[in-house]
Amino acid sequence: MNSNPLTRVWFTPTRGASNWLWLSFFVVILDQATKALVIGMVKLQDTIELLPILDIVYLENTGAAFSILAQAGGWQRWFFIILGLVVSIVLMVWLRRIRAEQILLAVGLSLVLGGALGNVIDRVMHGYVVDFIYFHWRQHYFPAFNVADTAISIGAGFLLLDAFRESGSKKEVIRDSRIAREK
Repeated sequence: MNSNPLTRVWFTPTRGASNWLWLSFFVVILDQATKALVIGMVKLQDTIELLPILDIVYLENTGAAFSILAQAGGWQRWFFIILGLVVSIVLMVWLRRIRAEQILLAVGLSLVLGGALGNVIDRVMHGYVVDFIYFHWRQHYFPAFNVADTAISIGAGFLLLDAFRESGSKKEVIRDSRIAREK
């Protein structure tokens, strides 16, 4: 066995499902580009109506989802940066360890990773996350969000689909083994 450390590359396109990292990179680029566009074209807290149910609004969110901890005094910036980086490392390790055939899981992890890194970049660069997508129906408003948040939500959906699919496969294996024992 070759003991040269240069031959042991941690991430390669053929290592686990690491070949899905391009999706994370794409999410980060799209997220940062859209946020830069909003910062450059929309004044803080101004609203631009795109559709009767969709506005673009420039908001600075120092908290987490739904502005949780937004008024916490500043410590939350570093907490969310560290949390985002730890989660990103865990997701990269997870991507490396899964089988390349586990596409739903790989796509879900990659989307969550890209979203997490997109929001970490905001917190490092600005001290807050730029939110700008604002859905509403009449007088009912959903909290503003961004491309990174969308990727995290869609990625979580893929992770749930994968978990349900895996759960169904395991139940089928258990059922088949019970049937085999009864024969």
